[in-house]
Parts: sequence; C-alpha cells; structure tokens
Amino acid sequence: MEIGTSAQREYTITDAMIRAFAEASGDTNPLHLDDAYAADTQFGQRIAHGMLTASFISAVLANDLPGPGTIYLGQEVKFKAPVFLGDVVTATVELTQFREDKRIATFKTTCVKQDGTTVLEGEAVVISPPL
Repeated sequence: MEIGTSAQREYTITDAMIRAFAEASGDTNPLHLDDAYAADTQFGQRIAHGMLTASFISAVLANDLPGPGTIYLGQEVKFKAPVFLGDVVTATVELTQFREDKRIATFKTTCVKQDGTTVLEGEAVVISPPL
C-alpha cells in the first residue's frame, strides 16, 4: 500500500438509520430519538449518535481500504460538530503509515458534512489483509 492512498463513502443520515443504531447499540438517549426533547437542547433538533458517524469509518476500512479481512486494532476519534437528520456525511480514510512485515496500517480518518464542516477526525490502526 502506498502512503497517501485514500478511500471514501458517502451517507445520508435518516431517521431509520438513527433508530436502527439506537436499537443495535442500546443508546436510546432522547437527544437522538425525541424531537420535542431535542428541540430544547443546545442543538435545537435531534442529532445522530457520534458513534454512528464513527461507524462509517469502519465501513470504509472493511470494504474499500484496505478491504475485506481488515482487523481493527484501534481508533481515536474526536467529535467536532453535530450531525443532523438529512445531513450528507463523507467518511474518508487516508493511509499515513504502513509496516509491511506485520501489515499494520495507520489511517487518518475524517467525516465531513455536505457544507464542508468536519464532524469527526481521528486515526485508525488496523491489520491489513494480505494484498
């Protein structure tokens, strides 16, 4: 793998997506699920789970780069801005280091909304499948 190689996926945040994540994770915070509750918060409306957004990074790593067979070793995540219903989020991974003998790959990870706002940034370390 060549340093600087990147891959990305785009997701539109829907009510069904948020509700499915709440069901799967057990995180039923009303900030994510209840319009009336969320209206009285600093956001003024419901927001997507931060970990839902972070899961988009996992999808890029598992399916695109390095691809099927990737094994997560770690993920650092910083949440920078909220994600709302209807937002379009692009998750991107970019290879920053690769230790060929152990197939350990380090990626810069970001999620950016349609308006250019970075909502998540971090770093992922994985074991790459044999190339």
